[in-house]
Formats: sequence, C-alpha cells, structure tokens
Amino acid sequence: MIALLVLFGVLGAAAVSLIVVLARRTYAPTETGEGLLIEQEARQRAHYSRSTFNSQVVHNSTPTMRDSHHRP
Repeated sequence: MIALLVLFGVLGAAAVSLIVVLARRTYAPTETGEGLLIEQEARQRAHYSRSTFNSQVVHNSTPTMRDSHHRP
C-alpha cells in the first residue's frame, strides 16, 4: 500500500512540475524581420514535409528500380 502511495506521489509531483514549466513559458512573438523570415521558412519546410511524406503518398507510390519490390 505504501509503495502505491509513493508511486502516485511521484507521478503527481511530475505532473505538477510539468504544469508549472508549461505555465511559465512565454510565447512572445518574434519581433525582428530576420526572425520572421526564419519562422516563415520553417513553416514552409514543415508544410512541404507533411505533404511529401504523409502515409498516403508513401504507401501508395509505385515501386522504383531501387525498391525491394522490383519485378524483372
């Protein structure tokens, strides 16, 4: 019983510490032009990656010569 209480105490302490860390974060927007360009480029790369490597595209593509599914 004591072990169970210790386990829940540790899990509760971890949850509280995560809540405190997340609550203390500041989400200040980037104010410089260079920072805005970096953020815009990162958003564009993320969009490209999501559209290029999504599950439908990866699993429904035709096999190429380098794939293990090569048929003579």
